[in-house]
Amino acid sequence: MWVTQKNSFVECSGRERARALLDKSSYRELLDAFSGIESPHLEPQGVVPQSDDGVVIARGELRGLSLLVISIEGNFQGGGIGEVSGAKIAGALELALEENKAGGTVYPVIVFDTGGVRLQEANYGLLSIAEIGAAIVALKEYVPVIGIIPGKIGAFGGMSITAGLCSTIIMSREGRLGLNGPEVIEQEAGILEFDSMDRQLIWNTIGGIQREAMGFADLVVDDDIEAFQLAILSSVKKAVSNPSRSTHFERYLTFLRSVNTSESINSEKVRQLWEQSEQNILPEYSVERSIEESGQAGRGHKWFTLLTNGSPTISSIPSVLCADSFIGSVPARFLAVVPDRFNRFPRARNGEFGLEEGWVIAKHIRDVIEEDRYQQKRAIIVIVDVPSQAYGYREELLGIHQACAAAVDAYASARLAGHPVIAFIPGKAISGAFLSHGMQASRLIAIEDEGVNVHVMSKQSAARITQRSLEELEEATKKVPAMAYDIRSFEKLGALFALMSGINADSPEISDREVVISKLAEAIEDTKNSPRDLSSRLNTSFAREGGRAASILVREKLAEQWR
Repeated sequence: MWVTQKNSFVECSGRERARALLDKSSYRELLDAFSGIESPHLEPQGVVPQSDDGVVIARGELRGLSLLVISIEGNFQGGGIGEVSGAKIAGALELALEENKAGGTVYPVIVFDTGGVRLQEANYGLLSIAEIGAAIVALKEYVPVIGIIPGKIGAFGGMSITAGLCSTIIMSREGRLGLNGPEVIEQEAGILEFDSMDRQLIWNTIGGIQREAMGFADLVVDDDIEAFQLAILSSVKKAVSNPSRSTHFERYLTFLRSVNTSESINSEKVRQLWEQSEQNILPEYSVERSIEESGQAGRGHKWFTLLTNGSPTISSIPSVLCADSFIGSVPARFLAVVPDRFNRFPRARNGEFGLEEGWVIAKHIRDVIEEDRYQQKRAIIVIVDVPSQAYGYREELLGIHQACAAAVDAYASARLAGHPVIAFIPGKAISGAFLSHGMQASRLIAIEDEGVNVHVMSKQSAARITQRSLEELEEATKKVPAMAYDIRSFEKLGALFALMSGINADSPEISDREVVISKLAEAIEDTKNSPRDLSSRLNTSFAREGGRAASILVREKLAEQWR
């Protein structure tokens, strides 16, 4: 291999990996370290920025195949995604999409070595990961998107959801793939739920071999550069005719119903159930319950009832509400995730976005896409009051990252199919839950209220991961608005279509309903004759006046260097 004397792909740096996957004579790096674009948000927090912000973008060929290689450098800030690094990934994928639309053929390959969002830039990372996911879903209509998880860090947080969107996942034995890192689960759920120091437990739960056995990865290859090259070449051929796993909602829901959550479970038991699912001989443990029995409460449930005029839910599980109603004269499907005190999966009993929630949401959206294929496209109204994703051992073992990816894929696919997807935020919009349920919307509308928060992680976990006290964390939010939790700070990033004041978020009345319905109708109208991607978030006054200045600049520079 021409870049390094190493044969180990795992031990290569991010740049070495990008070079190793492309033929020497064809390698060309875009927005490299000499371009001078680095994160403007790190130095004010005492963190030394890096000139490529930990992401390498390269174009070239591998044995005649035109590739776009995006390689994340895990040695810089744990491979965390901030504004600049996120814009480099999303912008490159968007340019690849345009080239494929124009009749060219370029295959994206993403090398994951990331803990997810860079907490020092918090909501910038959240926005970027949503845009990365949107681009991957759009690209899959033209070419397969290949994901590689070689080792060192792995793929965690929102970037594990991104990996779940890929057409093919290639891993090494050392690779790890999971939504919630072991340390975060331990912080949120306790050491008895997941011991972050138990290395064997970690690899038996989210390591390459286990992920392949469960269908969450396609190939596990030896830690050898040529092995990864050959895997890419074979994956491109196979993935062309294979539907993305994030669309297989019926299979995964059937599988989840076979899990007896009143008993302990381990990796071996899960493998047995997965094998039985292929033979269609699974037991079923799902329990029918009424909405009233579930004891639901909270803003999401109240607003769902109010906005749908009390229409009955058609969902198969009480923690997901789904009903068809109208926004004025426009037919609409309404969706909400709500608390269910009898949820089969205890870690999702307080309104968290969990395993069944992800796949059920995906089913209800894909049903709409199919039913409206040859008729008026219903609007999809996403009511967002989600405190977080579910943190737990079962969740990671059973692939919560993939359940989240299924919801992301479905919402993005609906938007691309012409459905106006409008997210209304009357409550919490936190972390992977918001990425899965709301962030793929065509337009975002929020209520101005202290209880409306947007962020990537709870304050306690964010403090632990960044090795700060809660007081230091609060101080940092004053320097970087993207780190703050309040909705006014989020508005400054430019992603909101509207921030509504004077609305009673906790106990809404008919007058509040009329105001919100009017704003939802305005948002639906605004999507007409507009691009179906998420580019509107970069065109708002807040975004252009500084909120997303680096995101815009990165895209402009990438476009200049693309050809």
